[in-house]
Amino acid sequence: MVTPVTQKTALHSATRLASVLAIAAAATLAAPLAASAQAASPATVAAPLVSGLPDFTQLVEQVGPSVVNIRTTARITPRGSAGLALPRGLDPDMLEFFRQFGLPVPGLPQPSQPQTPESRTVPRGVGSGFILSADGYVLTNAHVVAGAEDVLVTLTDKREFKAKVVGADERTDIALLKIEATNLPAVRLGNVDSLKVGEWVIAIGSPFGLENTVTAGIVSAKQRDTGEYLPFIQTDVAVNPGNSGGPLINLRGEVVGINSQIYSRSGGFMGISFAIPMDEATHISNQLKETGRVVRGRIGVQIGEVGSELAESLGLQERRGGALVSAVEKDSPADKAGVQAGDIILSYNGTRIEAVSDLPRLVGNTRPGSKGTLEVFRRGKTLTLNLTVDEFRDASGRSESPSSDEAQAQAPATEKLGMSVQNLNEAQREELGVRGGVRVLQAQGVAAQSGIREGDVILAIGQTEVLNVKSFGEAVDKLDPKRAISVLVRRGEWAQYVLIRPQR
Repeated sequence: MVTPVTQKTALHSATRLASVLAIAAAATLAAPLAASAQAASPATVAAPLVSGLPDFTQLVEQVGPSVVNIRTTARITPRGSAGLALPRGLDPDMLEFFRQFGLPVPGLPQPSQPQTPESRTVPRGVGSGFILSADGYVLTNAHVVAGAEDVLVTLTDKREFKAKVVGADERTDIALLKIEATNLPAVRLGNVDSLKVGEWVIAIGSPFGLENTVTAGIVSAKQRDTGEYLPFIQTDVAVNPGNSGGPLINLRGEVVGINSQIYSRSGGFMGISFAIPMDEATHISNQLKETGRVVRGRIGVQIGEVGSELAESLGLQERRGGALVSAVEKDSPADKAGVQAGDIILSYNGTRIEAVSDLPRLVGNTRPGSKGTLEVFRRGKTLTLNLTVDEFRDASGRSESPSSDEAQAQAPATEKLGMSVQNLNEAQREELGVRGGVRVLQAQGVAAQSGIREGDVILAIGQTEVLNVKSFGEAVDKLDPKRAISVLVRRGEWAQYVLIRPQR
């Protein structure tokens, strides 16, 4: 260590000064050795977490030729008699009336041959897309080509092609186009699972019709549940109208998503944009290429979220997530497999249900006719149920309420729950599709405060199934009055858990 020379020591003799210089020289020689020893120790020198901003030039040169501009047109038929002078006192609506019924227009010279308004083609919108394969398949958003008369695809070398819409899926907002061209520069597809939050990504597209525009940002989040079937990739890449259908690209030059939506209060970019994960898009595009439509699986359940309080009351603290079954469609795959309202589906085909939206996505991606397995939590026990997945179809929902016929057996209102109940008769059980339960005649106190009302059917209390008034009373007697209790309630076609909290 070098001793600092103060103003007082500077007045010492030359011998003293020489001694100090000698010590300083020795320390100077020892310094590089100490520095090298510290450099050799990984614990003393930390590598920088950020090495600098990336250079996107080579990336754009590589992927840019695979991005296309998409223009669509629509055909319109003008109404009325634009360009004709109307007789005095005759408004356009009256003129349209005469034309629709083929009547002569008073005060207007009649042509020798009947005239019909000529339809014309007008520009409809601008979007983006990218070349999926060298033989001319192009991927974009379904909303870009929806309702279009013609779809025109322009490459970066200014060649323009009229595209055929092979198929479009509105639920996932994906459309597959085909142009008659070969040896096209196709994109490389990336692995969405390896995409990390904070990773740099870029978007190339035609915002506001400005072709080949490049914007950059990072992945803000993954698995954003903003769609029915898709866990979106959220980024802060500038995406504006016209970017729809363009690729989201990682630093390896791979397409990891399709830019689809923005969050905006003004119609322009506000720092939040969403992209369809490429693995989901590939699954959809393959079906569109094969059959021109998307076939999805279904099992016939209505589901809801499992809240933290409900999970705790049911003893699910160690297994967060899952989907609460609120209704089971009669004769559906789930019904045939034995799924009941109030079950909590923990996994499907071995994949854990982290969020409610995971289940319809996983089931929807299953080919109809395939075998499936559900892991279900029911009243403290975990069950494995096997089923055969059916094909998804739009069905009109029914709203049925329990019969108003009264059964004989009744139980008075209890002090703990504040409910009076009665048994269900055989016809009511058959109508509801349940093997037991009790109907609420009156709800008051903590039961009414929790949302239970007259006409509800109680199917379970805590982990105990309620088959009749007797089992209802036995379950109530076992309750801890100091703890919240979960009650499975059926109302019409729906079932849900209600938490009844004790009065303080």
